[in-house]
Amino acid sequence: MNIKEEINRFAECDSVIISHHARVRMFERNISTDDLQSIIRNGEIIESYPDGDPCPAVLMLGFICEDAYHVVLGVCEDHLRVITTYNPDEGSWIDARTRRREG
Repeated sequence: MNIKEEINRFAECDSVIISHHARVRMFERNISTDDLQSIIRNGEIIESYPDGDPCPAVLMLGFICEDAYHVVLGVCEDHLRVITTYNPDEGSWIDARTRRREG
């Protein structure tokens, strides 16, 4: 099973934990739980962090009303953990899929 299939399997059985930090960021950025679930189910994995702690993680890109959002998602053995969510900013991102290189 690939990582996207694993993410979808956890999302379908509602095995998703939203961290306190992510809930605060969702509130600040007016992201609903339904919006978050849509990004998790339909989003595109644009980066992978296999050495993430406490679980391997991915950065997903999704859209809410044509606005780009990123979701950092830990893919643990028995659940997904939403770590944070944010709008990609021009200082760090060339576009919603391409990170600016430092230096």
